Amino acid sequence: MSLIRLQGVCLAFPESLCLDDVHLTLQWGQRVAIVGDNGSGKSSLLRLLLGELAPDAGSVWRDAALRLGYLPQCLPKDCSLSGGEAVERALSAALGEQPDLLLLDEPGNHLDSDRRRALISRLNRFYGTLAMVSHDAELIDAVCDTVWHMADGRVRVFNGSYQDYLRELAQGRTAQGREMQLLKREAQALHAARMAEQERAGKARLHGARSIAQRKWATVRSPAKLGRGNETAGRQQAVLRERRQQLARQISENAAPPVVTPRFHFAAASQGKRVIVQISNGELAFERVLLSKLYLGLCTGERLALAGRNGSGKSTLASVLAGRPTDCAVSGEWLLPEASTVAYLDQHLADLQPDDTVLSTLERHTPAWAMAQRRQHLADFLFREGGEAGRRVAVLSGGERVRLALACVAAKVPALLILDEVGNHLDARTRAHVIEVLRDYPGALLLISHDEAFLDAVGGVRRYRLGA
Repeated sequence: MSLIRLQGVCLAFPESLCLDDVHLTLQWGQRVAIVGDNGSGKSSLLRLLLGELAPDAGSVWRDAALRLGYLPQCLPKDCSLSGGEAVERALSAALGEQPDLLLLDEPGNHLDSDRRRALISRLNRFYGTLAMVSHDAELIDAVCDTVWHMADGRVRVFNGSYQDYLRELAQGRTAQGREMQLLKREAQALHAARMAEQERAGKARLHGARSIAQRKWATVRSPAKLGRGNETAGRQQAVLRERRQQLARQISENAAPPVVTPRFHFAAASQGKRVIVQISNGELAFERVLLSKLYLGLCTGERLALAGRNGSGKSTLASVLAGRPTDCAVSGEWLLPEASTVAYLDQHLADLQPDDTVLSTLERHTPAWAMAQRRQHLADFLFREGGEAGRRVAVLSGGERVRLALACVAAKVPALLILDEVGNHLDARTRAHVIEVLRDYPGALLLISHDEAFLDAVGGVRRYRLGA
């Protein structure tokens, strides 16, 4: 039974194309994972299914009796809750509506391992239909049976697990590479054959000319026969060109992520090895003692991850280290850097202004740079097309905002960089890029993440566990 049908749907924004003549059907009982690069329009497609967005062209049909539950990507900030606790509460509210269709935008963000297992269990017990935006391969494979992959305004539907889909993509790239090599060899062979034929024809004409000069009968191929040979070769070349064009389009659709080299701009004085953070017998209290007996040190070039369950105080401690105002009472011995020398990317990337553009955001951090230098710097962080620099922060995806925030950090390295769940919202390409950036980061680095694979990939990260 169909719940929602998209027929010839087009959806575009001033900065990007989201959907171009898309036809989709969401059936009762399906478990759909919506995947694709950051900025490909996944959240917009979810809002289209929800009814919050209307298509520019085409139609969206919904079952009149359809009950919907929705978990948005960005939740209202509640200082009394951790990110994981806020997600869990919002999901409970969505399920409490007893929906036929549950729409989830990055439900695995912020969750510790226990809450993540609980999420998978709750979704597997859910009786209805599910459509979920996620970059979490493990979560997708545990919950979903269908993949909708978004790219360049199109949606490719794959029935099966996400891992099977990734394998199919990899196998397709390998097969396309082999076919491209075969086409090159065929083109070279055809070119060699034409050159040989032209050489033979030239020799025949020369021989004929000599025979005529000697008043002998010339044994040469007729112009009609030569013309038929050239026509056949021309048709073969046209077929090869068409095959190359079709294959080039397929390769473009399945292209592997580009390799990006991170670049940092240093202040005039190089940062030497020095103590950035030193806490001895520290305590944080908020109506009750939140954290106690803190002994923590961090020097230039070191990486430290705060570990612990949701609600254990990781983000609160990060805010204190960044010099941000909190309602916590602080006691013990604390050596902290000046707030102006700390860059803090919180879970909500609150320092990015929605009405700023990508370019003006970087400009605020680099007033002395030339425009060409800013554009090149943004290109290093995958904001490559001319129009991307003019996009407003408000329309950027979560992963694109992370890239922009890191681009601003990289423009002037702080003494301490604090990243709170920076791995959330990232597609595979952006995740790999962020990892490369953090591997090369020269300053002191403090990370909050429940993603052990992410921390391991960054490398050299010590863990400091909070709570029991």
